Amino acid sequence: MAVQKAGSTSRKPRAGGKVFVLDTNVLLYDFNCIDNFEEHDVVIPITVLEELDEFKKGSDLINFHAREFIRKLDRLSGDGLFGDGLPLGKGRGRLFVMTAEPRSTVVEQAFIHDKADHRILALTEQLRHSIPNRPVVLISKDINLRMKAKSLGLNAEDYETGKIENIDELYTGSSISEGVDPALISRFYSEPFSVPLAEAGLDQTPRANQYFVLRNGSSSALVRFNPQESNLERVSKQRVFGIDPRNAEQAFAIDALMRPDLQLVTLTGKAGTGKTLLALAAALEQRRNYRQIYLARPVVPLGNRDLGYLPGDVKSKLDPYMQPLWDNLAVIRNRFPADGHEQKQIAEMLEHEKLFIAPLAYIRGRSLDRVFFIVDEAQNLTPHEVKTIITRAGDGSRMVFTGDIYQIDTPYLDSQSNGLTYLVDRMRGQNIYGQVNLLKGERSVLAELASNIL
Repeated sequence: MAVQKAGSTSRKPRAGGKVFVLDTNVLLYDFNCIDNFEEHDVVIPITVLEELDEFKKGSDLINFHAREFIRKLDRLSGDGLFGDGLPLGKGRGRLFVMTAEPRSTVVEQAFIHDKADHRILALTEQLRHSIPNRPVVLISKDINLRMKAKSLGLNAEDYETGKIENIDELYTGSSISEGVDPALISRFYSEPFSVPLAEAGLDQTPRANQYFVLRNGSSSALVRFNPQESNLERVSKQRVFGIDPRNAEQAFAIDALMRPDLQLVTLTGKAGTGKTLLALAAALEQRRNYRQIYLARPVVPLGNRDLGYLPGDVKSKLDPYMQPLWDNLAVIRNRFPADGHEQKQIAEMLEHEKLFIAPLAYIRGRSLDRVFFIVDEAQNLTPHEVKTIITRAGDGSRMVFTGDIYQIDTPYLDSQSNGLTYLVDRMRGQNIYGQVNLLKGERSVLAELASNIL
């Protein structure tokens, strides 16, 4: 397959395989995406490179992705990229950068405005006609663009790499076992507060650090599977920096957060279940073990408008997005007297940046040794962004990711493709990982009612 320039006739395409045309958002979602199309050919519209040029400046992770793909393309570049294509590796297809004809009658008749999306559609439509012996598929994270493509009779699909198929079966980290022998339950309340897994009689094989509520009528025990000892050990409800667990899942969350051997913890659940509050309280309880507590979240402007439209300096622009984190800190501070020792400790930690609350983009270039690092709203990150953050963890650091996988604020992610879902699915069963899905809202009766029925 060769470049189809204005007024030119394309050369005879290489036989076999599909041809995938990539939208800009796919490259920003995963800058290594061109490595994931097996034996099929990949086409990058020249319009996509123009759009990437607008994203390459900035400190956000999306800007990093743009720069990384441009560098990757530069390493591959050669005359073939704009001609017969460059091979992507043994047993794989070829990569092309292509331009569409200056005018596409089909697209012009369907859509009034000349815009980047429509130029990508034009190229896809022209390829379909120039190589009728091969399926041409547009790959985009943009639902609306996929709908437009299908309205023109074009094949269009989402980028599936990293997408979790059975979201209803996503690992929750805990489960309930009913009808447990009362004698077994009573064993957890006497030394050594644990029972060998072989004697527990569970109807499932537990994963590492999985939690269970064992019940029989009014008798119950909260337990955790210890993979090193291969036993179930009792989980006791513990207070952390003035915060008490209000339900079994919160008790499990605190237990996971307080275990130093669990270097990575994820807390999922709807708004108001206490995910960020518990993570921050546990971090403050263990403050002496860490050089810094770092609480961050990705900045997702409302309506996806750039921060530049907001008034004031950079701090003024970012403060509204960080306010929920400060609100959680205020809840903890309000548990103590205004002149109490804990209030002074928190004030000193903030002053000396031992407790640091900032946008996620601010971690670039920072050392993450001996840091208790909390990432809030992690469902708004891509799988690659999550990987980038975790791989920055140094000696003695812990990573905690919190979020609601159904509350996505970015346009090209969903419950199946966001970084938090991907992280939970890939890390389940690892000895240094713990996951708890919080079920019950604890803000107020009103908030819980609204969450459930509105």
